[in-house]
Amino acid sequence: MERADKRAEWIVLFGQLVRYALTGGLASIVNIGVYWVLATRGGLDPNLAWTAGFLAAVIVGYVVHSRWSFRGHGRRGNLWRTGGRFFIISLVSFGLNSLWVWWLVTHLRLPVWSPYPLVLGVTPLVVFQLNRRWVFD
Repeated sequence: MERADKRAEWIVLFGQLVRYALTGGLASIVNIGVYWVLATRGGLDPNLAWTAGFLAAVIVGYVVHSRWSFRGHGRRGNLWRTGGRFFIISLVSFGLNSLWVWWLVTHLRLPVWSPYPLVLGVTPLVVFQLNRRWVFD
């Protein structure tokens, strides 16, 4: 029976990861879209454009992650608890992604799109674990 329990646990985890990736993809599209438009068309400083994109993505991310990505996992009774924790982890994500933008675009003077691989590859894996274990526990 123990083996069946572990298998069921892995299936649940895999489902969360897939839903998280899809939702994160949506939030990333929102973030990158706002960033791209403001940085290239609006002439806004790339770091300020990234901040605006981040704020839009946090709203989308919280709603969809709490209702779909981590459905059936943990507690949802206290909006201030989960919402506050989600915002804190979003700030970690923002800080890490802002580091990529600053380092690659501002410091190394690479193209505006250069942070995308790190933003879409490294940061989401870190943030998934933090959300799963602390926000939506």
